[in-house]
Amino acid sequence: MMERNLTTGSVFKNVIIFSLPYLLSYFLQTLYGMADLFIIGQFEGVASTTAVSIGSQVMHMITVMLVGLAMGTTVSIGQAIGSKDKKRVAEGIGNTVILFMGVALVLMTVLLLLTKLIVTVMSTPQEAVMGTISYLTICFIGIPFITAYNIISAIFRGMGDSKSPMYFIAIACAANIVLDYVFIGGLHLGPAGAALGTTCAQVISVMISLVMIIRQREKFSLSRKDFRPNRNVMGQILKIGIPIALQDGFIQVAFMIITIIANQRGLNDAAAVGIVEKIISFLFLIPSSMLSTVSALGAQNIGAGKRQRANETLRYAVMITVGFGIIVGIFMQFFASPVVALFTDASDASGAEVVRLGGQYLRGYVWDCMFAGIHFSFSGYFCACGKSGISFLHNIIAITLVRIPGVYLTSTLFPDTLFPMGLATAAGSLLSAIICVVAFTILNRKEKMKKD
Repeated sequence: MMERNLTTGSVFKNVIIFSLPYLLSYFLQTLYGMADLFIIGQFEGVASTTAVSIGSQVMHMITVMLVGLAMGTTVSIGQAIGSKDKKRVAEGIGNTVILFMGVALVLMTVLLLLTKLIVTVMSTPQEAVMGTISYLTICFIGIPFITAYNIISAIFRGMGDSKSPMYFIAIACAANIVLDYVFIGGLHLGPAGAALGTTCAQVISVMISLVMIIRQREKFSLSRKDFRPNRNVMGQILKIGIPIALQDGFIQVAFMIITIIANQRGLNDAAAVGIVEKIISFLFLIPSSMLSTVSALGAQNIGAGKRQRANETLRYAVMITVGFGIIVGIFMQFFASPVVALFTDASDASGAEVVRLGGQYLRGYVWDCMFAGIHFSFSGYFCACGKSGISFLHNIIAITLVRIPGVYLTSTLFPDTLFPMGLATAAGSLLSAIICVVAFTILNRKEKMKKD
């Protein structure tokens, strides 16, 4: 594990050096779900594809909430690194391990008890119910391993090391693809096989990361007392992490409601929305990497008393995400349907309809990449400042005022097309971006007034 000081040198260079390994890590992690969906589409029908898309959306919600909660660790350790306080770093690592293992065990137990209820709430089409239950049950059992990987990654990134998590996930992703072909293609286990492949790959990822940590344990300077629960340390982690976890959770709830609305329109609409959600999760690689980059770099610089460098980090992140969003937005206006066709068999009438509907949804939804990229970057900055409540607030406002009511209305008014539904989701992120710019301006004016 390599501790990297991000408070000196070129800000733009630091953004690129830190974000690229994270970008690759997120790309590989996204391949988990996309590989499941792609491979299940080659060997099974629309019902199995729908089961995996719905089940993986539920798992994505759980994962992003864990990642959001772990953001408290990244920021806490990053600020300690910036202020060169090794004692705080060790306490942050120890308390993170204790806190998150407790969270993982409780979460696994509760979700296993609620599996059937979750499938019902999702308005899962009857043909896909059993497959979705099988998929979720196996994935819920693997939650401790999903949690372990994400907290280890959060610790590494807080210390300025974004490369180690990339290595862990690269091996796990390769294992997941191989296991998917074995379980789905070879053993014909359907959605259960997709879940087994994903869960086993997560176990491999955690085992590899633990071996590397044990071999380099002298670099951590950890002692037994660092693993004793410390109210102040856990409080700081939770103060930053809980608003982000809730924010990410509500975002996913909003997308689940969108999925429910699509499910009620029929199996083809449900499959189309599920496939596009996977494609969008891939396109969100750069926006998501900027959130983590701004939070980690910003935390170290704020810890070192260099707020101007944190502001520069934010500016570069916004420029990168806006440029990327414009490019993919224009591209998808011409190639949305061929991209959707990669994930389903378009040779029959049902598959062709899924491609048509998915292309419509993607052409509208794709603009969310640009707007979400802006508010992701600002959310990372607010986290670094210890103001993660702002991130929670702007997302709640956007979800309740625009995203959910917008999708419901467009689904009702336009029953023959998914394009307006896609635009409605992007409109929610646009409102979030506007609120973030206003909040950032107010925050910086207050900082200047304090200095004056």
